[in-house]
Amino acid sequence: MNSLTLILSPEQIATLGATYASYTQSPPPHATLRLKVDGLSITAYKSGKVLFQGKGIEDFIQKNHLEQSIDATSKKALEDSTLPEGFATWSVIGSDEVGNGAYFGPLTVAAAYVSKENIATLKAMGVRDSKDMTDDQIKALVPKIKEAVPYKLLTLWPEKYNEVRQVKNLNEMKALLHNQALRLLTEKLAPETPEAYLIDQFCKPDLYYRYLKGQDLVDKKKTYFITKGESHHIAVAAASMIARCAFLDGLDSLSAEYGYELPSGAGANVDKAAATILKHGGMELLGKVAKLHFANTEKAKKLL
Repeated sequence: MNSLTLILSPEQIATLGATYASYTQSPPPHATLRLKVDGLSITAYKSGKVLFQGKGIEDFIQKNHLEQSIDATSKKALEDSTLPEGFATWSVIGSDEVGNGAYFGPLTVAAAYVSKENIATLKAMGVRDSKDMTDDQIKALVPKIKEAVPYKLLTLWPEKYNEVRQVKNLNEMKALLHNQALRLLTEKLAPETPEAYLIDQFCKPDLYYRYLKGQDLVDKKKTYFITKGESHHIAVAAASMIARCAFLDGLDSLSAEYGYELPSGAGANVDKAAATILKHGGMELLGKVAKLHFANTEKAKKLL
């Protein structure tokens, strides 16, 4: 996706202008705002239309919580994957990530293999969409999932995340982690092989494979992408719960190590916590617990 036009409210445009004040440029005729952020050009017009051009559009939209402004046509482009009939009964390796929308804590990616013989077992255990469960429920259930099915978990801690983020956008990072988790779990299963791979879709498949150019891949012919993957196969639900538990444990671990309560998410309470850390430890300390490219960093500086 090299260009995208959204309709944003005056408040949303004003928020972008305030958040990225240091990235403003002179707007063209009929425009009210022009931003240049890491190779991405953003132009807001008086009509409310906002044109995004360049690299990292999906990354920027996700980071600034603008997904709800994407129109039906653009959403369909991201949700056009289909699965074969009876897919939910197949033996599948599913993968999902957690933490990409949270300012504090790691980015975690998990892959889980659920054979057709194990599907009923996981359903009986209560494995389902982790968004419908409390954190305590997830933490209680994940050890049982880990005993029941093979899995692979990868954790990218904030300090390393910020280093990699200098040269790769968020979706590229996620693609590399998903692919690595899928490959490592496939190797672990050998000689048994899954009937398919299902990735909880975060970008279009052609873009995913573009990010992975030169990398060893799992079988592309057996790989599927779909949004809300946890509702299409229990393997993705299991992977999502494993990744969620690892993210929560990572958040707790960082809080204990550095002595600050690190809330999840990216709201106002996160800005205040970041400002406190900035005040006492500066950007060096903040970079050990937070994803610095989020808008929360600039908001925390303003709070100081």
